[in-house]
Amino acid sequence: MPSTVRSFSLVFLLIFLIISAAPSTALESDHKYQLGDPVTLWVNKVGPYNNPQETYNYYSLPFCHSSSNPAHKWGGLGEVLGGNELIDSQIEIKFQKNVDRILICRLELDSSKVQQFRDAIDNAYWFEFFMDDLPLWGFVGDRRPDKSNENKHLLLTHKTIIVRYNGDQIIHVNLTQDSPKPLEVGKTVDLTYSVKWAPTNITFARRFDVYLDHPFFEHQIHWFSIFNSFMMVIFLTGLVAMILMRTLRNDYAKYAHEDDDLETLERDVSEESGWKLVHGDVFRPPRNLVVLSAVVGTGAQLAMLVLLVILLAIIGMLYIGRGAIVTTFIICYALTSFISGYVSGGLYSRNGGKNWIKSMVLTASLFPFMCFGIGFILNTVAIFYGSLAAIPFGTMVVVFVIWAFISFPLALLGTVVGRNWSGSPNNPCRVKTIPRPIPEKKWYLTPSVISLMGGLLPFGSIFIEMYFMFTSFWNYKVYYVYGFMLLVFLILVIVTICVTIVGTYFLLNAENYHWQWTSFFSAASTAVYVYLYSIYYYHVKTKMSGFFQTSFYFGYTLMFCLGLGILCGAVGYLGSTLFVRRIYRNIKCD
Repeated sequence: MPSTVRSFSLVFLLIFLIISAAPSTALESDHKYQLGDPVTLWVNKVGPYNNPQETYNYYSLPFCHSSSNPAHKWGGLGEVLGGNELIDSQIEIKFQKNVDRILICRLELDSSKVQQFRDAIDNAYWFEFFMDDLPLWGFVGDRRPDKSNENKHLLLTHKTIIVRYNGDQIIHVNLTQDSPKPLEVGKTVDLTYSVKWAPTNITFARRFDVYLDHPFFEHQIHWFSIFNSFMMVIFLTGLVAMILMRTLRNDYAKYAHEDDDLETLERDVSEESGWKLVHGDVFRPPRNLVVLSAVVGTGAQLAMLVLLVILLAIIGMLYIGRGAIVTTFIICYALTSFISGYVSGGLYSRNGGKNWIKSMVLTASLFPFMCFGIGFILNTVAIFYGSLAAIPFGTMVVVFVIWAFISFPLALLGTVVGRNWSGSPNNPCRVKTIPRPIPEKKWYLTPSVISLMGGLLPFGSIFIEMYFMFTSFWNYKVYYVYGFMLLVFLILVIVTICVTIVGTYFLLNAENYHWQWTSFFSAASTAVYVYLYSIYYYHVKTKMSGFFQTSFYFGYTLMFCLGLGILCGAVGYLGSTLFVRRIYRNIKCD
C-alpha cells in the first residue's frame, strides 16, 4: 500500500511540474539584469521558409560550435510538441555591453559542408534564435548573380544583434546579417558577431507588440466578417422564431381542438401528417447509441474546452509564451473530461443503454486516440526526416500519464454522476412497441441531403476567420485577436443550433423519426467544408512543397476538422434535443 501511494504521489508531482511549466514566459529568472550580467543567446531551429513544420536542429547544418555539451532549455510540454529545442549558443553577451566584431569560429569548407549549405540556400532556409524569450530570425544565405550571370551561393557570415532595453529589462531584439562569402570547397570563412545596445521608452508589458501584425488582423475585412456573421445570426434566429414557432402554434391549435363535430374531426385526422404522426417513435433510442453518446459527450467537452482556452488566452496573453497555447489546451482537456463523461453517461442511460462501461471507455478515449493515430503517422514521417517535429518518447509518456491519471478518471467520475443525476428517462411521449414505417419522400428531405446541406451556413459564418487562423498557423503570424475568435465561436454555436433545428423539423415533417444522427451529421458537416477549404488554401495561398510538409499540413488539418466536426455535431444534437422535447411536450401522446 505505501508503494502505491508513493507511485501516485510521483505521478501527481510530475503532472504538477508540467502544469507549473506551462506558461513558459518567465524562465530567464525574472527578466531583470544588472550591468554586465550574462545574457544567453539560444539557438533553436532551422528549415525551409515555405514549409513551417519542416524544421531541424540548428546544428544539423555544419555551423561550428563548441565541442563541450551545451545547455538545453526546456520550456514546457507545449514547447516540445511545437518542435522547439533551445540550445545555448555559448556566444558571450553581457547586459548593456557593446561588442565589436568578434570571431565565433573559423569554418573550413569541405565538399560536404558546401553541399549542405547550398541545399539550404536553394530551399530558402531560415533559422530562429531566442534571447530573453524574444525571437530573432534570419536566413542562412543568399544567391546572387556573378559576372557570368550565374547564381552564386553566398553564406552570411556576420551577425549583428541589436538589443533595446528599458532600465534593467530587455525590450526588443533584432538581427541583421552581412559579409556574404562565396561557398567554395577548401576555403575558410570566419563566422563573427557583434552586439549593440540602445535604450528605449517602451515598457516591458508592451515589448511583444512589435511581433503582432495589427494591419493584417485588424483589417476592415475582419471587422466586416464579424458584422456579416452577426447579421446572419439575427436573420437565422428570427427566421426560426417566426416561421417554425408560427407553424408549430398553428399545429398545436389544430391538434388540440376538441370542440369540432365528428365529421370535422374525421377530416382533420385523415389530413393529419407531419411531425405529430411520429410522436410514438421520435424518442426511440438511436442506432449505435454507444457511439452517439461518446461523440456527443466528447463534443460537449470540446465546446467547453475551446471556450475556456479562448478566455484564458484573452486574460493571460498565452500567445507570448512558446507552446503555452498547446500546453494549456492539453491540461484543460484533461480537466474538462468530467463534462464528456457526464453528458455521455446521462445520454446513454436515458436511452436505455446497459453497457455503460463500454460507453465510458469510448468517450474517454475516442478523440485522444484519433489524434494519437494521426500523430503516430506524422511522427513516423518526422523521425524519418530527422525533424524537430518528431515527438520524443518521454513527451509521449507525459501526455499518456496526463490522460491516464487525470482525463480517464474524471471521465469515469462524470459518467457515474451523469447516470445517476440525469440518466432517468423522462420523454414527453411513450415509445410504441412496433416502429412506424417511414414513407418515401422527395430527395431533398432525405437525411443524407439534410446532413450535407446543414454545414453550409455554419461554415459561411466562420469562413473569414478560418482564413486568418490558417494564415497565422502556416505563415508565421502571431494570432492574438482572441476576442474575434470568441465572437466567431459564439456565432458558430448559435448558427449551428438554428440550422440543425430547421433540418430536424423538416425531417420530422417528412415523417422520418431518425433525427438523432441526422442532427449530429447536419452540424458536423461544417468540418467537411472546412477541410475542402483547406485544400484550396494549400494550393492557392501557400508555397508549401514536399511530402513532409504536405503530410503535416493535411494531417494537422484533419485533426482540427475531426475536433470541429465532433464539437459542432454535439452542439447541433443537443440543440435539436431541446427543440424536439419542447414541441412534443404540448401534444397529446396516446
